[in-house]
Amino acid sequence: MTTTTSKKLTFAEFLEQYPDGYGIFELVNGEIIQVEPIRTHKNVTRYLVKSFDKEIDRLQLDYIVDKDVVFKTVTASGEERGRNPDVSVVSASLWNSNVLAYAALTEPIQLAVEVVSSNWEDDYVDKLDEYQRLGIPEYWIVDYLAIASVKLSW
Repeated sequence: MTTTTSKKLTFAEFLEQYPDGYGIFELVNGEIIQVEPIRTHKNVTRYLVKSFDKEIDRLQLDYIVDKDVVFKTVTASGEERGRNPDVSVVSASLWNSNVLAYAALTEPIQLAVEVVSSNWEDDYVDKLDEYQRLGIPEYWIVDYLAIASVKLSW
């Protein structure tokens, strides 16, 4: 689903208009885009969240794992985007620095994980570039069906 607007939205406008409670959305090319994963995609994401949570508890690390973290990125051309990785690992101090705020962050998180689906080019190219620009130190791509290897022509 794409919500069409007459002008390109900024990240601030995206947050104001975010259709909370109606799914997962990102800001791409100035438009609010709904990201609708299939059940297998959700199962992989759920497994990763549980696994990260268990390991963080076991090692007593100061991190929070969530699947609904929205943050601002910027493209090479300076366009603002709002991204929502499938799994985010965030330092608890960053997350709790303003607990009354909406979940959107402008600072880099510790780890962004994308589970590949039909928009695999976004994960391998666009998001990789945007996450590097933001300064996210680690980015994982989980391509459980090897979609990119089938689609790429080497």
